[in-house]
Amino acid sequence: MSASILPLIADKQPPDSLASLLRHDQVTLAFDYIKKNSASFTEELIRICEIPAPPFQEQERGKYIARRFAEAGLTDIQTDTVGNVIGFYHGSTDDPLLVVSAHLDTVFPENTEIKVKTFITKLLAPGIGDNASGLAALIAMIEALTHARIKTRGTIAFVATVGEEGEGDLRGARYLFTQGDLANRITHFISFDGPDNQFITHQALGSRRYRITLAGPGGHSWTDFGVVNPIHALSRAVARLAEFPVPYEPRTTYNVGRISGGDSVNVIPQSASIDVDIRSTDEQEISCVEDFLLSSVNYAVRAENSLRAGSHHSLKLDVSLIGHRPSGETPQQSLLVQTALAATQSVGIKPYLNCASTDANIPMSMGIPAITIGAGGKGGDAHRLTEWYEPTGRDVGYQRALLLILAMTGLAHS
Repeated sequence: MSASILPLIADKQPPDSLASLLRHDQVTLAFDYIKKNSASFTEELIRICEIPAPPFQEQERGKYIARRFAEAGLTDIQTDTVGNVIGFYHGSTDDPLLVVSAHLDTVFPENTEIKVKTFITKLLAPGIGDNASGLAALIAMIEALTHARIKTRGTIAFVATVGEEGEGDLRGARYLFTQGDLANRITHFISFDGPDNQFITHQALGSRRYRITLAGPGGHSWTDFGVVNPIHALSRAVARLAEFPVPYEPRTTYNVGRISGGDSVNVIPQSASIDVDIRSTDEQEISCVEDFLLSSVNYAVRAENSLRAGSHHSLKLDVSLIGHRPSGETPQQSLLVQTALAATQSVGIKPYLNCASTDANIPMSMGIPAITIGAGGKGGDAHRLTEWYEPTGRDVGYQRALLLILAMTGLAHS
């Protein structure tokens, strides 16, 4: 999506203009630190990446980040109930209170071999971009701020969240905004997620994920033929869903991503299940697909039970919501988005706005200004074993991020 800079609302200007920040001696010093420490940033990236953080097992990486937060200069470091690591760069006030975050977890299961390899200018490893690069950017921001001894007006809470990927279901961000110590205090939220210097995610791609399981008595394919069959019933439901029309605008999708069940080709299965992912930028469209999915499953169960009524057995249905990511939006004309667009242009990069599913879904759905941006550099093959990252242009991405952070918190003026 292309983006143009809209006029900022007169009474909602950033605490300090980007032009004045770029002329400030301490900001210049912080920018110089970023330019001169590329090798150190790469070493940090590799260290983070090689600490496994499979789904629901982010503890070791979290311990490392907590230690690095302290070494880089943050105070009041804590790990909350769900595992989020939080540290503070205190300003002269706590208003605004800006959260700058990156998620700890990867999509890769336990025992995935993670050893960073170098190929020409690229670093190769699972999770190197998503999201070791975001975590490394957090450390770089803190180091640049402390090196230049920048004093901010607002306070910055740096947060490494758990559970952003897959079935983690944004549990870290959800806890941060609803139950954690910072709930109801956060004024703005910026998340680093993956490489790139250009994108600004201001729309939250919502999703609901279901696991639907059917159970029956099972039996032998020959001698027990006529018994209710969970796979037959689920196949009817999937076939109906596959023909359901959805709008292109607002873009809406569905996917049966996993189907499981049965023991052998000649065994009537005792159980079977499907995992279904429904996505849209509009909650009403998600609900529309959801309603059709559930009605199709109920229809398929009734049909199978009726067809096999002579067996005197019925299928049992279990429907579990295994993921719910709310949709939302930080409007393009908002202060945060406009400042992000301007900061990107200020470092010579053409910005673009997009829609994605990230930790920012939670605050966006609550009406709290939030965006997700790339952590600098280039990358590809996210969520694959062939994932790669290249630090080319990373310094500009870091400078963009730092400029945005300082514009939103303001400098403390003596």
